[in-house]
Amino acid sequence: MSLQLTIEYPETFPDAVGRTREQFEQEARWAMAVKLFELQRLSSGMAAALLGVDRVTFLLKLGDYGVPMIDLSEEELLSDIANA
Repeated sequence: MSLQLTIEYPETFPDAVGRTREQFEQEARWAMAVKLFELQRLSSGMAAALLGVDRVTFLLKLGDYGVPMIDLSEEELLSDIANA
């Protein structure tokens, strides 16, 4: 079962940001999925599924939003390296 989220916005928004309606709505979906991933509310796989793309595509696009693929502290990173 799938649910649908509807967001109302003024019809002038797409033009105001130089996008078509479809481009604006696609950007809004990506922004929501990326932010939920960044906040650790969704895994990369879940965020990709929300967008209807594969996980690799989602992960590669994170750089466009300034969000790292892996968000580890220095201590966590050093521990992972030591245990590799």
